[in-house]
Amino acid sequence: MLAASREVELCEALLRRVHQARANTDHLFDLVRPDSLYERPIAERHRIVFYIGHLEAFDWNLLRERVLGLRAFHPEFDHLFAFGIDPVGGGLPADQPQDWPALDQVRQYVERARQTLDRALGAGLPETQDDAEASTSLLLQVAIEHRLMHAETLAYMLHQLPLDRKLRPQLSPGPPPRPVQPVLLDIPSGRATLGLGRGASGSFGWDNEFEQHTAEVPAFAIDKYKVTNAQYLEFLAAGGYDDRSLWSREAWAWKTDRNITHPGFWRRRGEAWYLRTMFDEIPLPPDWPVYVSQAEASAYARWAGKSLPSEAEWHRAAYGTPEGAERPYPWGREAPDPRHGNFDFQRWDPASVGAFPDGQSAFGAADLVGNGWEWTSTLFAPFPGFKAFPFYRGYSADFFDGKHFVMKGGSPRTGASMLRRSFRNWFQPHYPHVYAGFRCVSH
Repeated sequence: MLAASREVELCEALLRRVHQARANTDHLFDLVRPDSLYERPIAERHRIVFYIGHLEAFDWNLLRERVLGLRAFHPEFDHLFAFGIDPVGGGLPADQPQDWPALDQVRQYVERARQTLDRALGAGLPETQDDAEASTSLLLQVAIEHRLMHAETLAYMLHQLPLDRKLRPQLSPGPPPRPVQPVLLDIPSGRATLGLGRGASGSFGWDNEFEQHTAEVPAFAIDKYKVTNAQYLEFLAAGGYDDRSLWSREAWAWKTDRNITHPGFWRRRGEAWYLRTMFDEIPLPPDWPVYVSQAEASAYARWAGKSLPSEAEWHRAAYGTPEGAERPYPWGREAPDPRHGNFDFQRWDPASVGAFPDGQSAFGAADLVGNGWEWTSTLFAPFPGFKAFPFYRGYSADFFDGKHFVMKGGSPRTGASMLRRSFRNWFQPHYPHVYAGFRCVSH
């Protein structure tokens, strides 16, 4: 009886999270003017209309036959909206707006898929067969976090949409400016625990988060704060974009071919620099973290005589303690709260790197979780004991190609569930659109 009661509670909790995630992405689509839903704000990605259908097609394809025993009602759309695009892979898409179905057809598909799934799941989580690939609760958690990831992807896509194509919502004021002085923190040698233990009670993780293992990290020093716009402006003014010695061969070719001369979110008006926020262009805030590609972050680090941290070094600074124990979050065991950082869809844009002192790590590093992902020098690769999800084999494995780098932390548009210590994000080094900054280390 007790087990059945827990199963009902779990089902209800997961369905609430599904509905909350849907509301989040629905709100994003509502920010786009209806005549702009067939636009492609980022050349390497699908048009916006694809994502309206994709989020539902993913849930439907994941759950309908595998655990719910439901029949397809629109196989063509199930396939059309099934797969996204690697942002920097294999050439640019060439489809035209007229190649996509009418918006009312897409929305009808979305509504029917939602209603059918909700009716089937409303009766409780189906029992998992012994030979099933995964439990229904695991698949629902995959569906929830997949949607939350797209809530962030859609945000930085819509960031690139012209300001007059978006409907500006009511915006609440952010934390006041809090200028900080650059500080290097000494981190003693010690252990970093990476990943999740398979079978850990109550823990969800994607396949690349397993298996848990430890790394011994030699002593190093790390920036207390993310690199700010003001610091990065010094690099730009010093000719950093013109100094071939600071860039790898691939990065220099990318920068030259694309005529990259400044961060992608910056705009120049005469002699003044401005920042393109989600709904405005504002004078460049000097105390906000700079958002750049991994190639640009690496060039800055070389110019500063430092380097980007490895994934293990970042973990050590974020979750380690002088006593040797490790924390679930930089600030301790308490669940993420707005006073700890800028995350979980609280804001559309960054805040000062010194705005959240309650989020500091045991070593005093600030702003580690939220306010912008942080690039590392670690190539995205499987942990020892990696096993691909049998129901989603390409989620991680397709990107173990030596071309993607690990990012840690989170951005203003990262859901709270993905702030867990083991979560890993990754992108190619020449992708300038993601909400990612960095801090440097010295050895």
